[in-house]
This record gives sequence, structure tokens and C-alpha cells, in this order.
Amino acid sequence: MKCLVTGGAGFIGSHLVHGLLKRGHEVRVLDNFVSGKRQNVQHLPIDLVEGDIRDHKDLQGALRGAQHVYHLAALGSVARSVEDPLSTHSVNETGTLMVLDGAQKAKAQRVVLASSSSVYGNIPTLPKRESAKPAPASPYAVSKLTGEYYCNVFWNTYDLETVCLRYFNVFGPRQDPESEYAAVIPRFIQALLAGENPVIYGDGTQTRDFTYVANVVEATMQAMHTPKAAGQIANIACGERWSLLELVKLLGQVFDIHVTPEFRDERVGDVKHSQAAIIRAQRVLGYAPRISFQRGLRETVEWFRYMHQEMVERQPARRVDIPVARPAAM
Repeated sequence: MKCLVTGGAGFIGSHLVHGLLKRGHEVRVLDNFVSGKRQNVQHLPIDLVEGDIRDHKDLQGALRGAQHVYHLAALGSVARSVEDPLSTHSVNETGTLMVLDGAQKAKAQRVVLASSSSVYGNIPTLPKRESAKPAPASPYAVSKLTGEYYCNVFWNTYDLETVCLRYFNVFGPRQDPESEYAAVIPRFIQALLAGENPVIYGDGTQTRDFTYVANVVEATMQAMHTPKAAGQIANIACGERWSLLELVKLLGQVFDIHVTPEFRDERVGDVKHSQAAIIRAQRVLGYAPRISFQRGLRETVEWFRYMHQEMVERQPARRVDIPVARPAAM
């Protein structure tokens, strides 16, 4: 089966590409490498297209012959969207519309959209169910919700099968800790590897439904092939919630150290509490998280440790100039 993965060089996208290849699919990746990394996929047997989902020519070429379209290309981060809402709108809303329009014209069978738990905003009811009224609290959340609305239109108006998956706080290997807008888990791990205190924005009592990337990949592939998933929206998570203070404690146990976080002011647009109801995903996709948060956290730390050691070993040895004693004057 020919698959197109937009944003396939990114964190989640590259894991999805690996999963599709393991299942024997023919994979094409479209990525502009703004946030994706070439090294994530360049060694794989794929058709790698450097281009932008908003460029008609790039998109048309990437969609040619693709039966299944996994749309993961996006400009992520709530914080970035607050600073630059127009760029977020352009990539996430206009870009998604172009992908759906292109997929429909290319006669693709189905499009799976990577949406976000951010669409729920700060609604007080937990766990968050797909039937709840969305309350997006940032331009990023609005852009993801708009993508869902466009998917619904293309399903009902153009008979293009679409599935929207609301990912909850995905983490795992290859997640970028260097970005100004890095997610909390890679940022904390990077700080601890550097011997620094992790920074918490707020008081640390905020909670998240952290979801290991392997669970997300499995759900995303199931969404493409499950007949009754067409037209559906589903949460993809573990159905649990952990506070950032609990996260710090668990990381301390993994590193076998005592961790003292540094607290800063809460950021605009951040959601206070997040936990998913995953009953619909279980019913419609046959989804169940296979890897627990604790196990995923240990595996993620091990990967970052390995990469940190690799980086240290690649650095050239520091040159030390030893003063040479001058001969005494005669």
C-alpha cells in the first residue's frame, strides 16, 4: 500500500514511518525540515520529498499514487502560536485544507489527521470526552480544531474518508529538547543530563495524560485500516494523568538522584489539567495503550542518555597548553 506521511521527518512522523515500513508499506515522506530532521529518515527505504504542504506543486507530486495519507505536518507549540498566530494559521489551517483538497483530487482512500488534546482547552470535566464542546485557549488549539472541521466537511461533502486523532502529550525518543518550544519531558531530561534543575512554569500541580509515542503510532496505523473509523474523532492517550511534580519525582527515581525543580510564572494559553477518555478509541479502533507511562519514561531516558553520551564522545578533546619553562639567563 502506498502511503504519504506529511511531516514524516518529525518526532511522531518518523516513528510512524518506521511502523509503516515494518508492516511492508511503500512510504513517501513530505517534509520541509523546519522542525523535522533529515537524519530521522534519510537512512530508510522511502521516497523522501523536501517540500511544503502549502506549495501546490510540492503537494501534488507527493500525493501522486498515494492511497493512504497521514497528515502530521504542523507548526507545533501553544507558546509559539501565541507569539506568532499567523504562521500557525498558515501551516495548520491553510496547509491542512490544501492536503485534504489535494487528497480528494488525487483519489486517496483515507486521510488520518493528527489533531490535539489542546482543542478541549480548560474545560473542567475530566476525563475529556470527544462529545465535550471544544474550548480552544490558544491559536494552536484553534488551528487543530479547524483542521477537524475541514476533515468533517471533506467526509460529508466529498466522500473522502477522514479520521481525526486527538493526541495527548506524546513523548519518546527523537523528541527535540533544544527547541525554545520543547515539550516538558525532553526538556526535563535534557536539564538533568546537563546537571541542571528542570524548569516548571506554574506550581507543578498541572496534570497531563502523557502518552508514549509507540502507542500513538499503533493507534494511527489502526485508524487508517479500521472501516468503522471513517468520519470519527478519537482521543489517543493512556487515560491517566500525572502532575509535573510527580513527573519530576519519577525522573529522580530513574536517574537515582534528588531533583529540585525551578519554578517560573505560568505561561499564557497553557491548559491546567488534561486526561483523556479513551473508550471511543477502544471501541472504534480496537486501541489499547501497550506501553505504560512509567515504562515509556524509562525507555525515553535511556535513549537520551545514549544520545548524550554519543555527543560527548564526538566532541574533540580539549587542548591544554602547558607552559614551557624558559631556560635561566646566563
